[in-house]
Amino acid sequence: MSIFQGFPPEAFTFFAGLEEDNSKTYWEAHKAIWEEKVSAPMQDFLTELEADFPPFRLFRPNRDVRFSKDKSPYKLWIGATSEAVDQGGTGYYIRLGASSLWLACGIHTMAKDQLEHFRAAIDSDLYGSQFEEIVHTLSQASLSVTPGREEPLKSAPQGYAKDHPRINFLRWKGVIMVKEFNRAEDWLQTPQAVEYVRDAWHAAEPLKDWLDKHVGQSQEPREKASSRSRKPLSARR
Repeated sequence: MSIFQGFPPEAFTFFAGLEEDNSKTYWEAHKAIWEEKVSAPMQDFLTELEADFPPFRLFRPNRDVRFSKDKSPYKLWIGATSEAVDQGGTGYYIRLGASSLWLACGIHTMAKDQLEHFRAAIDSDLYGSQFEEIVHTLSQASLSVTPGREEPLKSAPQGYAKDHPRINFLRWKGVIMVKEFNRAEDWLQTPQAVEYVRDAWHAAEPLKDWLDKHVGQSQEPREKASSRSRKPLSARR
């Protein structure tokens, strides 16, 4: 029997309320809901997925406001990643907020050495065409492949022609498959949610395999992702 029984309605209404009142007062008043209806179901959900995917790490609910004009203290979602670094990691990402469950697979932001490898592969007629075909196939399955966290370059990267047949990809700084499920989906409140996410990530395996082969892990020093724990969820139980 699955330990995950679905995301309860209170998980979505919690974040809807937090959007209206992002304050410590609201958080403290609804802390029990956070723990029982948001955090606990998400941990159960991720534990189920760890049978097929790498261990996940929950992001901290508190925002890092040190360098932000927005001083609201809490994230408007609960999320997790299979990656230990903020830049250069190739992995899986997921978050739940007031209106949807969002998931991704790939590299949010490439490190410098990864960008060099990526652009060289895209420049290749063979490997670049393979990437195009993967993007097309995933698009046909309603799985979008996007440039990741950062905006693409406005012009061709140095050393590449502006009229390159795959110039749109050469300008990218990241590569992720994204899928968003609306909270109105009835299955989000059932154990079936695990299967929907598992199916989407398995469908994205050709993209991840291409990235693993042609981009790989960065060898440069990287910034660690901000997460609640360095241990996998299964090790915390």
